[in-house]
Amino acid sequence: MTDTIERPGEGRLAHAPADHPAVARPRIGVLLANLGTPDGHGYWPMRRYLNEFLSDRRVIDYPRWKWQPLLQLIILSKRPFTSGANYRKIWNLERDESPLMTITRAQTDKIRTAVKARYGADVMVEFCMRYGNPSTASVVGRMVAAGCEKILFVPLYPHYAGATVATANDQFFRALMAEKRQPAARTAAEYFAHPLYIEALAQSVERSYASLDHRPDVLVASYHGMPKRYLLEGDPYHCQCQKTSRLLRERLGWDKGAIDTTFQSVFGPEEWLRPYTVEHVAALAKAGKKRIAVISPAFSADCIETLEEIEGEIREAFEHAGGESFTYIPCLNDDDAHIAALMAVIGDNLAGWVAG
Repeated sequence: MTDTIERPGEGRLAHAPADHPAVARPRIGVLLANLGTPDGHGYWPMRRYLNEFLSDRRVIDYPRWKWQPLLQLIILSKRPFTSGANYRKIWNLERDESPLMTITRAQTDKIRTAVKARYGADVMVEFCMRYGNPSTASVVGRMVAAGCEKILFVPLYPHYAGATVATANDQFFRALMAEKRQPAARTAAEYFAHPLYIEALAQSVERSYASLDHRPDVLVASYHGMPKRYLLEGDPYHCQCQKTSRLLRERLGWDKGAIDTTFQSVFGPEEWLRPYTVEHVAALAKAGKKRIAVISPAFSADCIETLEEIEGEIREAFEHAGGESFTYIPCLNDDDAHIAALMAVIGDNLAGWVAG
């Protein structure tokens, strides 16, 4: 660590001239990153958020000359109204923010406490969003100003996908490019098969089932979808989702066929990964599976895709087809078992930087 004469949070370099600028105490940073959230559910906050999200070439990789006119002139004229209405249904009115923001802050607070207990006060923990606020660039800048000479970047996605982990990493690297004093950097890999992550999922299923009067006929593991073309181009997301479902089933001690793997949030004209959750739950009801539970292993925190899409559209499809009992098992959020899994990932990736 740099030799400094300490003042509260900063110091003067030893042997430096009197007019040398103050230098922050050297620290290590852990930066958690989630997808993002609009600042509000009105038209303009929604439009800004959707424009940033849907302009990301990792998300929509159509040629700009073809996609941008469609996005700017048609989609962003209508979609902010419908998306805003959906956000309004789940909005945290007390904090005036989306549930994803509330949950990510709670996760960060717990991880910050655990990190301090394990490593001390010189490891700084913050969170950022890939889209919206707090932006990746703003938080990286704040961490560098606070003395972080090394930063571990942790995308809060259990599974790798170009449209999630890769674009979060891209934004982190762009933020580093703007720093005069660029810190050393590491990015944490996906953790879809980590034993503590699987254990946390299993415990959430066991708790939910224990609270029910009747055991569900099927557990549906609904993962966020992506175009099938991405799988054929080498994205490992589909295979990782299948493995998570298998490991969860094995941990629960269930027979093959007890968990169905499906994909939700289809967008655009392309074929996406199948089966589609909304169609599959309706088919289950028509086939006589009247009681189902749905879990969302690909989401580290409940958000619009779980609280509105699963609890709304997907539940309605099941009940309209004759389903009688629909149980949504919440995401792991800030559950202690989830925090323990994330701390294990963080600990593995801090090896060599800190002791403990």
